[in-house]
Amino acid sequence: MKVHHLLNETASSLSQAGFSSPALDAEVLLMEVLGASRTDLYLRAEREVSPEEQRAFGELVKRRLTGEPVAYLSGRREFWSLDLEVGPAVLVPRPETEILVEEALRFASGTEGGTLRIADVGTGSGAVALALAGALERVQIVATDVSREALAVASRNARRLRVQDRVSFLAGDLLEPLRGSFDCIVSNPPYLSEGEFSSLMRDVREFEPRGALVAGREGTEMHRRLIGTARMHLRRGGRLFLEIGPDQKTQVEALFLDGGYYGDIRFRRDYGGLWRVASAARV
Repeated sequence: MKVHHLLNETASSLSQAGFSSPALDAEVLLMEVLGASRTDLYLRAEREVSPEEQRAFGELVKRRLTGEPVAYLSGRREFWSLDLEVGPAVLVPRPETEILVEEALRFASGTEGGTLRIADVGTGSGAVALALAGALERVQIVATDVSREALAVASRNARRLRVQDRVSFLAGDLLEPLRGSFDCIVSNPPYLSEGEFSSLMRDVREFEPRGALVAGREGTEMHRRLIGTARMHLRRGGRLFLEIGPDQKTQVEALFLDGGYYGDIRFRRDYGGLWRVASAARV
């Protein structure tokens, strides 16, 4: 069977099964099997796919039809133009999390002096930490995660991207492994409520790590803990950046205001117009 026939046939099957991006899913899976780029698929649309390649592709499609995320099937996900290894131990990086990187870089650009110390709490695949490490020349990043399996993925990504000299990885709950003070702390914590989690699409709900998605009944449990303890690890004037759910602005602002430890509270929308990042300075 030719490449274009196989893509069309597979996209049709995935569409009938209710997947939202059937053509793209088919392309990514065939790219993985053939070791080809998306451009290659269309430049060589008349290429015959061998029986062995068809079998390997068919196995991936079968797994996709059970709901397994394409990123786990291919083992890769692009984030901030970085090709990252991903797997069931880590959350699949989302494009909207790039807003968190943008805000941290904006803060970094306004600082003067020596090497910046940044902590990335709940690093997962390392997406945010590695994006910052690649964009900043004078930086030392400490990335934490409670999952040693996730840290193994993040460490491999750091080595492959050749930024391992700028990022160190520590196992532990939230900020517990941190020592010393930091110029900025970033985190994309779990922020879904139990109800929101139950309504997620199957490929997220049944395959991605639940602990990286859900934070109690309200979805702000991790924000509360991070805001309460980050002040002890931030220098004065240092800044805490948190990804938030679109409906959590009011709750997170109240958490920042409680206790009087933070000022200059700011919120940033993503490119879809939804609230996405909250930040505040340690006073």
